[in-house]
Formats: sequence, structure tokens, C-alpha cells
Amino acid sequence: MRNHRVPTLAALLVLVVLMPGPALGPAAASAVARTRAATAGGRAPAAGPGSVERLYGSENRTFPTTRREVALTFNAAWDEAGLADVLRTLDRSGAPATFFPTGRFAERHPDAVRAMARRHGVGSHSHTHPHFSRLTRAEVEEEVTAADRALRATGTVPLPFFRFPYGETTPQAIAHVNSLGFADIEWTTDTKGYLGTPGGMTVQQAVKRVADVLRPGAIIQMHIGSADGSGEVLDAEALPQIIDLVRARGYEVVDLRGPAGAATAPDRTGPVRRTTSP
Repeated sequence: MRNHRVPTLAALLVLVVLMPGPALGPAAASAVARTRAATAGGRAPAAGPGSVERLYGSENRTFPTTRREVALTFNAAWDEAGLADVLRTLDRSGAPATFFPTGRFAERHPDAVRAMARRHGVGSHSHTHPHFSRLTRAEVEEEVTAADRALRATGTVPLPFFRFPYGETTPQAIAHVNSLGFADIEWTTDTKGYLGTPGGMTVQQAVKRVADVLRPGAIIQMHIGSADGSGEVLDAEALPQIIDLVRARGYEVVDLRGPAGAATAPDRTGPVRRTTSP
């Protein structure tokens, strides 16, 4: 499904706070300086109350901007392979990202979710990663709220951002997720790194998939973990080259948390309130 009615978003703000790391080159050092200036005091200015609602009614496969800006995002549904490398690359380069773990991932790897949230935004990728087209409305609500509870159980305060498994969206499903207080955040391109070398992918191909779609407001989707349990994570290997490519073409990697408004998802830790019938 494609919905081109993308609403106006607030200006995107970079929120990352960097750990000391290896010496950086001039371009990377400049990016780090811009990041620190934008987050003086360790906090970012909050957008106006309720501004997350401006994201409702759309898949949000891009964010509107006239600037040369892109956003990096990572789904997490399998194991935590590659996460340490991804976080290290983000820290060293001064690039922010948004992570979308499933609730089941959070239950199995709570420390991994806490590591993501230490410097980056964390949204939701459902609880069990089902095909939403096969779910009743009540089951959709259970997937959204169960994932939120699992993320909060790690001590993480999630963003009001939801990403549908497999990118399968419908206007009805988006409206239901919106009614629960979450905006749908999809992607402009997927690197397909999750396919791994058994699936015919290479690091170079993953980087090329980003190069081919670079434009203001692009949202890049990557993955943490190895679907086959082999430990191979092409996206972790490709990430340094992707960041270098983005910056070499004059783009800045920005944080998706700026448009979130209230900056946190509604608290769904209590019993699920059924508002729909099967």
C-alpha cells in the first residue's frame, strides 16, 4: 500500500550523545561537533504537544524535508548478532539511528534493548512479527500493546513509532495503530542485508541499494541479527560504508525522534482494553 498523503513534520533534531572513541577524520569530527551542538546539555528541545498526530494516516515512507537529510533505522526480531558492531559504528561516526525491536526480542534480549535506548530512539516492530493482514482487529491491538509492555519491561520508554512486519500495511491497520497512539514509520528502501550471502546479497549490494534512493527525507531500513542463526549480519558490515556514502554525497544522518512530539508512546503496561470485536 502506498499513501502519498504524508503530513507536515516538525524539524528533525539530532539527539545522540557520543562516547569517547578513536580519533576521527575531519568529516566525521565535523559531524560529531554538529551533533553535540544540537544536543547541548544532553537533551533535545521537545516538539509541540501532540505533534505525533501529524504522522497519522500515512505509512510515512519518507519524512518531508528540503534539506539533504536521511534517517537510519534497524529492525530486530531474531538474535542480537551485529548489534555491538552497529552501536560502535554509530558512536564513532556520530550518527543517530532508530531501532524497531519486537516484543519477543525484548523479552529474550533485554540488555540489547537497553543498549539501543542508551543513545538512540526505540520504536516497536510488533510483538511476534506476524502478517497483520491475517489478524483480527483485536489481535492487532494485542500485538501492539503486548510489544509495548515488553519494551517497557526492559526499562525502556519507547517512542510512539510502530513499524509493520514485512512492511504490510493497509489503511485500516494504520488507522487502528494510530488509534492506539502510535504513528506508522516505514522505509524508503531496505538494504536487504538480512538475506545474507546465502540469499545472494553482498555488502556492496546493500550499499548500492542505499545509493540508488538517496534523496532528502529517505528512511533507510536495515536489520540487527541473523535470520538463520549463522551470526552473519551484512548490515553491520555495510553500515560504515553507508554512512560514508551518505556524507560524501552531502547528506546528514538525522534522528527521527524530532517529530515525536510527546517523545514517548502511551503507557500500555496495564491490561489490554478491548475496543474492537474480532
